Order: sequence, then C-alpha cells, then structure tokens
Amino acid sequence: MSQVGDIHDAGTIALIALGANLPSRLGPPSVTLRHALDALRAEEITLLHASRFHATPCFPPGAGPDYVNAAAVIGTRRDPHALLAHLHAIEERFGRVRGARWGRRALDLDLLAHGARVLPDPAVFAAWRDLPAEAQLRRTPDELILPHPRLQDRAFVLVPLAEIAPDWRHPVSGARVAEMCAALDPAERAQIRPL
Repeated sequence: MSQVGDIHDAGTIALIALGANLPSRLGPPSVTLRHALDALRAEEITLLHASRFHATPCFPPGAGPDYVNAAAVIGTRRDPHALLAHLHAIEERFGRVRGARWGRRALDLDLLAHGARVLPDPAVFAAWRDLPAEAQLRRTPDELILPHPRLQDRAFVLVPLAEIAPDWRHPVSGARVAEMCAALDPAERAQIRPL
C-alpha cells in the first residue's frame, strides 16, 4: 500500500484501529470485531484491508482485561468528521459507553488517519502529540486531531497496521508504519500476539 493520501476508486484512504476488551451483545471481543468490520462498510465507505486479530495487554496496565486489537484500511468519500460520526455510531450500536479515558470497552474504533490531512492544524496536532503521559490521562481533545497523536507510540496499533499498510507514511513525521513499528521496544512488540 502506498501513501494514505492516495485516491483510489473507493475515495480517500483512511486508517482505523479496532479494539475491545469486554463482551458485547454479540459475544466476546473477537466476535464483536468481526461484526464491527462488517459494520464499517456503508454508503461511501469500502473496507479494503483488515489485519488479523491480535491479543494485546490492557492499556494502561491493570485497567481491565486484555484486548483484542486489529487495524483496517478503508476507502471513503466521507469527510473526516462524518467518518468519525459513523465510527461512533457503530461503537454505540455494539454497546460502547463513553466513560473513563482508556477504560474498559465493548468496542473502540479510532480514526488514525484520513488521507494526508493534519487536523485541525499542525500546531494543535504537535501540542497533542507532545502532551506528557500524565496529562494524557486528564485531558481529552474537544476537536478531531489527525493523524491520531499517539499512533507512533502504540504497539497494539502499529503491529496490526504493519500487516496491511507497512508503507503508509505519517503525514507529519514522514515515517513509514514499518519504521515506526521497528522503533518500538522489542519487548512491547512481542506482547502483541496474533490470535
């Protein structure tokens, strides 16, 4: 796969991270993720690639049961805000209740990137990317930040994403997914196991 900003017949390429660590009304997390991948398909949205499912330690450690995580590449003609609204509607359909930051959840769908957009602007993106870890627990952005400001830090996102989009380049750093994944602590990467 090439740059996220490429336009295909399916529209703009977007990257989605999927995760769950609680059962939904449909069953355990792996079953929920299978159904969530189906639910991603909608008017103006085409599922292009999906990674394998991976068992991942809960983040932050001790916050709940371990997760099942995956990644997807979609083509979309929806703008980022409309796509995010679609992801939130799917989460709600599967029983997601928004509560504590990084809390337990039946389904989490994160918009990682939408084309080569940097939203709302490079300065705001950089401020959220550089936010100290202790502040990340207390603060939540009130606007859409793209690309996802923690994308480069999270093995549970990068390991599945590297399966399906290793050559995608971060629109700010220019790093490829494969490079960001290789830069992670090997012990952290080793904790992400395919199911």
